[in-house]
Amino acid sequence: MIKAVLFDLGGTIHTSQADEKRTLRYAEAMIDRLADYGIEIPDTPQGFLKVLNEGAVRYKRSSEKTLREEKPVDIWSDFYLKEYGISKEALMPCAEELSFRYDYDRSKIMRRPHLKETMTELAEMGLKLGMISNIISESVVPHFLMEYGIYHNMDVILTSAATGIRKPDPGIFRIAEEKLGLAPDELAYVGDTISRDIIGTRNAGWKVMIQIPSGRAVDSILGFDSEEWKPDFTITDLSEIPEIIRQVNAS
Repeated sequence: MIKAVLFDLGGTIHTSQADEKRTLRYAEAMIDRLADYGIEIPDTPQGFLKVLNEGAVRYKRSSEKTLREEKPVDIWSDFYLKEYGISKEALMPCAEELSFRYDYDRSKIMRRPHLKETMTELAEMGLKLGMISNIISESVVPHFLMEYGIYHNMDVILTSAATGIRKPDPGIFRIAEEKLGLAPDELAYVGDTISRDIIGTRNAGWKVMIQIPSGRAVDSILGFDSEEWKPDFTITDLSEIPEIIRQVNAS
């Protein structure tokens, strides 16, 4: 019997899209904000983006191997802005803000259709709800959930930034089980990626994995084969989830 449904954030309850003008504005704003903290970036916005993107790729590959999330100050000093040689002492006061802006301002983000209605219906079915997200900011997930009007629906919110554990490590799923007081066969997870969500759900032994594909390139970059890893259900709209849970619980 499924008693709780937990969700991924990026690619799942919202999608992101590259927007050249927005990204350039983001870079300009970041350079200005760093200057407010006394950190001068000796580069153009375009050059800053190149350094940032190359550092982010290095960090993605490192964190996908270790399945550990570093602290924001270490991420920005050792990876994202390493080329500029900025000290951790200088970055410490603004590292979490930089992480928040990285996920909130850098690209065009659109919530999925029927998000609030789906969460309301699942809650009315008596299901507990939650979030497990790989993300470098501790504050951005609650912010998105409040913005979308679904924060009050969440019984548990777990991020890799807060726990230090990244999906697909089952450790972060175990924390969710403990907080909810539920067993693996009472839990369902909704996500978009193979590498984090499908494999993470399988590693944790949860009963149901629902995939809502987003077209993000992370799986192909990391070399994961969609033929090897299959979800229990594939959907195109969040509104399909309540009926899937009803069917599973009726079987």
